Amino acid sequence: MHNRFLIVVLISLIAALAPVRPAAAMTADQYFTDGNRLFRDDLYWAALLRYSQAEDEGMRSPILYYNMGVAHYRAGQHIRARDALLRALDDPQLRIATQYNLGLNAYKLGENEEALRWFRLARDQEIDKKLQKYAVVAISRIRDAEQVPTEFEVRAEERKKKREFADLELRARISFGSDDNVFRSPDQPYIDLANPNTPIVTPVVQSGAFMPVSLSAKYLINSLPFEGFYGAYRLSGRYYQDQELENANEYSHELSFGSEYDRRNEEKNRTRRVHSAFKVAQHDEVYYDPDDGQSRDFNGVDVDDRMNYLRYGPEIRIRQFGNRLGLGLDFKGQLWNYEETEVLPEYDHEYFAGSLFAQYKFSRTSLLRITGKYYSRRFGDRPAFDLDGQQRVGNPNIRYDYVALGLRARQRITDSMWFGFDVERTQRTDQYVGYNDYTRDSFGVEFHWSPGERFDFEAEGAYHLYDFPNAFAFHEPVAGGKTQESLLGKVEASFRMTRNLSLILEARLRETVSNDLRIQYERLQYMLGIRWES
Repeated sequence: MHNRFLIVVLISLIAALAPVRPAAAMTADQYFTDGNRLFRDDLYWAALLRYSQAEDEGMRSPILYYNMGVAHYRAGQHIRARDALLRALDDPQLRIATQYNLGLNAYKLGENEEALRWFRLARDQEIDKKLQKYAVVAISRIRDAEQVPTEFEVRAEERKKKREFADLELRARISFGSDDNVFRSPDQPYIDLANPNTPIVTPVVQSGAFMPVSLSAKYLINSLPFEGFYGAYRLSGRYYQDQELENANEYSHELSFGSEYDRRNEEKNRTRRVHSAFKVAQHDEVYYDPDDGQSRDFNGVDVDDRMNYLRYGPEIRIRQFGNRLGLGLDFKGQLWNYEETEVLPEYDHEYFAGSLFAQYKFSRTSLLRITGKYYSRRFGDRPAFDLDGQQRVGNPNIRYDYVALGLRARQRITDSMWFGFDVERTQRTDQYVGYNDYTRDSFGVEFHWSPGERFDFEAEGAYHLYDFPNAFAFHEPVAGGKTQESLLGKVEASFRMTRNLSLILEARLRETVSNDLRIQYERLQYMLGIRWES
C-alpha cells in the first residue's frame, strides 16, 4: 500500500512539473484547460496547481472557483473547498450545482444543519430536475442518520438524563389586542320570543382593547428511569382596558399533579407514553347580558357570579406508537361546582369523557387517524326540557350524552411545511325526551410552515353545522325549528428573537349564525405579544 501511494504521488508530480509545453508559454485559459484534463484523470492535486496558476495569470471566473472547489472537495480539503465554492455562487448558471456541492462539503465537515440548508435550496428549485432529485435523497439520508444515534451519543444522553434529576419548565405570554365585539352581541335588533313582555331588543356591539395573559410552570422529578412525578400550575386570563368593558374580564387558575411515563425503543422504533394527573381549576367570569354587557339580575337579585365554578377530577392519557401504527386512549372524570345563586338553577354537573384513536403512517410524511369519543354531562339542578320547549320544575335533571367519530389526515409537503384535514360527526342525545338532541358535522383544515429557523406560521379553520330535530328557536314553537352553524378561524405568526423569547402576531375569527338571534354574533380579535419559554 505504501509503494502504491508513492507511485500516485510521483505521477502527480510528473504531471504537474512536466506539462506539454513550457509553463512560461501558457496562458490562463491553457492552465485552466490543462487543470480540467488532470481533474478528469483523478489527479486532483495536480489539477489544483493548474487552477492556481490560471488564477495567478489573471483568471477570476466563477467556473474556475467552482472547479477549484470541487477539486479541493475530492482532495479532502473541505475548508478550502467551501471558500472556493462560495465564490462561484454569483453565477446564475452555476448556482444550483454550487449549492448542491456546498451541501456535500458541509456534510463531510459534519455540519448537518448547514448541509440541509444548501440541499434544501437545491431541492426547492425547478430548473435542474436531476440535482433536485439528488438533493431530496441527500436530505432523506441526513434525516435518517440523525434518527439513529451512535453508541457514544446514547451513552452521553443517558448520562445527561441521570444528571437531570429534576426539570423546571416555565412559559409565559402577554399580548395586547383589539376585540371588535367584546360581549358577543348580535348585530341586529330582534324580538325575544322567550319573553313576551320584552319589546324589540336593540343590541349594542362594543369594541375595545384587551390584554390576554397566560402563565404555566411545571416541576418534574425524574425519580425512575422512564417515569417522573410532577406538579404544575397554569393561569390564563383576559383583561379589558376600558372600565365599561370590565364585565368581559375572565381568568382561570389550574393546579395539577401526577406522573409521566415515557419510554422509547430506538432499535424497534417504538414509543410508549402514559400521562396521569389530578387537576383542580377555578374559573371566574361575569354572567353578563350579551345585548349590552351589563350584569344580570333575576327578580332584583344579582346573579353575575352564576358562571364561576370550581372544577376537579382525574385524567389519564396512554399513547403507543410504532413504525407505522399508533394507538391512544384517553379518559377524564370531573365535577363542576358552580356558584349558588339561590334564585336560578345551578349549572353543577358531572363530566365523563373517553376516547380511543388509531393512526397509520403510510410514509414518513403522511398519516391517517380515526378517533371515537364518548362524553356525558349530567346536571344536578337543572330540569330537562319538554318537547314544547318548556323547562318545567319537577322534570328530571338534564343529561346530555355525546358520541363522536372523527377522521384526521396529515401530509408533510417539505421538512418545514405540512397541512391536514379533519372531519367529525357528533351525536348528542338528550336523555329525557330528546328535545335538545342534535347532530353536528365538523370540518377543519390546518396548515403549518416554518420558512426559517426563527419563523413559524400557522393557520387553522373549522366549520360546524348543527341539525336540531326537535328544538325550537327561542324555545318557542312559533319561531320554528332551531338552526345553527359556526365558523372559527385562527392565524398565528411567530418570530423567535432569542433562544427563549418570541414575538407573536395572532388573529382570531368566530361567527355564529342562527335563527335564535340571541346567540348570533361575529367576533374578530387581533393580538400582538411576546412569549417566553424555558
